[in-house]
Amino acid sequence: MDCLGVSSLQNLQALSDLLSTQEEEDDEDPGCKNMAPCTRLNPGHIGPQPKKDKEVSNANVTKTKDIWSEEEVAEGSHLDDHTDPRPQPEYDIILKQSVGTEDIYLGLSRKDPSSMCCEAMLVKIRLPDTKATDVVLDVKEKFLDLRTPKYKLGLHLPHPVHSQEGKAQFFSDRDELEVTLLMNRPMDSINMQ
Repeated sequence: MDCLGVSSLQNLQALSDLLSTQEEEDDEDPGCKNMAPCTRLNPGHIGPQPKKDKEVSNANVTKTKDIWSEEEVAEGSHLDDHTDPRPQPEYDIILKQSVGTEDIYLGLSRKDPSSMCCEAMLVKIRLPDTKATDVVLDVKEKFLDLRTPKYKLGLHLPHPVHSQEGKAQFFSDRDELEVTLLMNRPMDSINMQ
């Protein structure tokens, strides 16, 4: 049993000698010389030692003070002009679904009456005393921007749409603009089959 203790003491001393380096002994203050080398180690000694000659190039490092990244800012928020005195027209958003006989009588498709099975979005905008030539309409994936001399509408859409595959029609007898937009949701290819 005594032989085992002496052997382990020698192993610990050899391990301690391996862990301590000559540079560490030179750098430390005189009060630490009386301590065993293994007690001078701390978590900062784990891993590779930092290089002292490391130079950081300021040309490659750009610091920004942005609060949000571009992905976090809502699309069309730059068009929200709170100082514009023009009123916002009344509007309705209606979700549309194409229904055929196979849906009604046989139930062969997996469509149901929920909004997840709708293919299009109809935006009805009431524009009293407005001509069709006065309307300026811009549709993005998640934002609809409508400008007339009397009205302004910046509408954040509830679902992403195909911005290039829409249809707009102005009904002068009702003073109403109807914008039909095809929805672009990630699960549409699965839900619509």
